[in-house]
Amino acid sequence: MKEIKAIIRPSKLLEVTEELHEIAGLPGVTVSEIKGFGKGRARNAQDKVVYEMVEFMPRIQLEVVVQDEMVDLVVNVIQKYAHTGNTGDGKIFVSTVDEVVKIRTNERGKDAI
Repeated sequence: MKEIKAIIRPSKLLEVTEELHEIAGLPGVTVSEIKGFGKGRARNAQDKVVYEMVEFMPRIQLEVVVQDEMVDLVVNVIQKYAHTGNTGDGKIFVSTVDEVVKIRTNERGKDAI
């Protein structure tokens, strides 16, 4: 199993999630509002957030755990629909998940996702 974590622009959330929703067998997506900065440090950005004299950019973080065979499909959908071609489009991270436990039923592994 793999965890896919993507940091994208808030303006792309609807487009990305609509396309992810079309993937058969996708177990679900967690969406979080986050803020941070990259190499550009948000210095010249119009929509930056200033907190304690540090400039941050608002972003959305998507998280999903899928079977290995779904990784390329999910990553390709996120990359295609989150892309604007401008600096700050975001990043996608793929990590190995050793174990998943469904709290309600105590199911484990692929049955838990």
